[in-house]
Amino acid sequence: MKKKEVPQDDSSIKDSKFKELCYAVDEDGNYVTAKSTGWSPKTIALDNALEDINERVANAKQRVLNNETSPIEYYMELHKMDLPILSSYVGIWQWRVKRHLKPKVFQKLPEKILKKYASVFEISIEELKNISNGN
Repeated sequence: MKKKEVPQDDSSIKDSKFKELCYAVDEDGNYVTAKSTGWSPKTIALDNALEDINERVANAKQRVLNNETSPIEYYMELHKMDLPILSSYVGIWQWRVKRHLKPKVFQKLPEKILKKYASVFEISIEELKNISNGN
């Protein structure tokens, strides 16, 4: 596409200082970079993805409040992680992380393990244990 045709549709990045970098062709036929504030189809797809993520986070929080899972699942969803990623970040085997998702197991975790999770999520151990306090 030509540089003057780079989409400048409304999007979530339109009012931010960040713009999407695109490649376009200038008047001389050379490839150049151009900044875009968004493109409607892409914005719709991103908005749908963010809505799905927010729903997963809300569901995880409710499951924690219902004592169906541990706060680790909530923070895992909040930080857009899955089991393999979280496992690699905390340095604990996946099967053990999966066990830590059980409320009864989580309640008995030693401080050393809780520190690992809190560090990965960049929160305190107290915040990890109590998601109902404003998180």
